Amino acid sequence: MSISKACCSIPPVLAKGYQPKGEYITLNGLKTYVVGPEFATDAILLVYDIFGFFPQTLQGADILATSSPIRQYRVFMPDFFEGSPADISWYPPTTETHQEKLNTFFQTKAGPLNTLSKIPGVISDANKSASNGKGFAKWAIVGHCWGGKIASLSAGQGNTTFQAAVQCHPAMVDPAEAKNVNVPMAMLASKDEPSEDVEAYRSGLQVPHHFETFSTQIHGWMAARSDLEDELVRKEYERGYAVVLSFLEQYF
Repeated sequence: MSISKACCSIPPVLAKGYQPKGEYITLNGLKTYVVGPEFATDAILLVYDIFGFFPQTLQGADILATSSPIRQYRVFMPDFFEGSPADISWYPPTTETHQEKLNTFFQTKAGPLNTLSKIPGVISDANKSASNGKGFAKWAIVGHCWGGKIASLSAGQGNTTFQAAVQCHPAMVDPAEAKNVNVPMAMLASKDEPSEDVEAYRSGLQVPHHFETFSTQIHGWMAARSDLEDELVRKEYERGYAVVLSFLEQYF
């Protein structure tokens, strides 16, 4: 489906020394980064990658909150890893030790079902924080890498929470999940995700969708692994967020 790239007023992206615009609150017992105007009626649950609250990811949250000319969002990014994210030096794994540490992390910290069980409480507490006292009118979920897996599963069978979902350079793409997705879905793939899995997932969707491959970019270019000092990466980082916002404007 056609998505305009000219939707947004993305501020200059900073490669170093970025100062996040939001604040930290506690939702369902989890430290949560929140940004965006308190008067916003719609909200985004942003699920980070396995590296947690990185400057590039926080900057992305700020972009999502206020860069659409049509509406602004209240963005919530919980610390699902509770202060113990993966070390970015482990990925890509170059030694057996790195691989072992990643395997242990996924087994103990990053199990999708464990994370999914925390989301209803986060949403409930976030709705209580809404300025109208009634909760947000609509919710979207946006996930980076590992968070893309959480977004895919959250938009699946039985979903009544989210009205739109986005996966940015998703990890563990499983085409079998596509048939269960019940809301509009976008996927922004990098050159590193298996193209056959991405296409099979797209083919299996029965909802409006937008798929795009950023063929010059690595897995993680919109989150912690983004080298924003590289001009091309910075431009594609900005374009990625513009695509996400355009998709939400159209389908959310």
